Amino acid sequence: MEPFDPSLVPLVVAGFIVAFILAFGIGANDVANSFGTSVGSKVITFRTACILGSIFEILGAILIGYKVSDTVRKGIIDVTLYNNTEKELMLGSLAALGGSSIWNLVATSLSLPISGTHTIVGATVGFSLYARGFQGVNWYTFAKIVLSWFVSPIMSGFISAFIFLIVRNFILRKSDPITPGLKFMPYFYGFTILVNVFSIVHDGPEMLYFHYIPWWGALIVAVIIAGTVATVVKCFVVPRQRAAIDVIQENRRKESAAKFTFGSTEKKTPDQQLPLRSWQA
Repeated sequence: MEPFDPSLVPLVVAGFIVAFILAFGIGANDVANSFGTSVGSKVITFRTACILGSIFEILGAILIGYKVSDTVRKGIIDVTLYNNTEKELMLGSLAALGGSSIWNLVATSLSLPISGTHTIVGATVGFSLYARGFQGVNWYTFAKIVLSWFVSPIMSGFISAFIFLIVRNFILRKSDPITPGLKFMPYFYGFTILVNVFSIVHDGPEMLYFHYIPWWGALIVAVIIAGTVATVVKCFVVPRQRAAIDVIQENRRKESAAKFTFGSTEKKTPDQQLPLRSWQA
């Protein structure tokens, strides 16, 4: 196949259009899944969630998404079976994008939380089964992916329960949960940064030369950056949050005092004063 074939330009353009539609569906469903709890608990606003989702979805795809892309591109199906028939592979990939896009949009319209990964994997397996039969699918890789669909929610459930157990016992059940909450804030920030930085440095793209860094080097870099962030949070963010909370609590105390004063000094109506006059008589 020639490196550039003008007859394939419409196929490339159609691929871009369908890919953007799929990205829209993923943003409406997968990103909503990620930020649903944060927005629902009013930790962040819907607008902030959209901004953060746009930024970090792109960063995640660029920094650590290439391995997943390689798996979807050539790990699930046997691409060697499409030698000399590359156009068929392109059409099949376009069909997989289209099927995944349609299902994402349908599920979103029905308020069903789904995974964009599940849809694109299933669509890719579907077209390769039709085009090359059972030999067109790398069943070992596909089995590992399917196994991860069952293991991931179980593991995340255990981790979530463990974190909630810590938060409940050491923060929420205290007489003044604000104080321990602010005390633990730097550690939560630091741990989050530690996990993310280690994932990026250890599994980052080769174009950033991260593949030359051993795992222990990635861990050292992650610990240094996480410690720096935790220190900044402890020295600057925590005092600012404490001051903001104190202002809110003081305003609430003033409002409560004003309501109490207004209620105690309110003049009584003649009907309310009548029993007192009768008793005095």
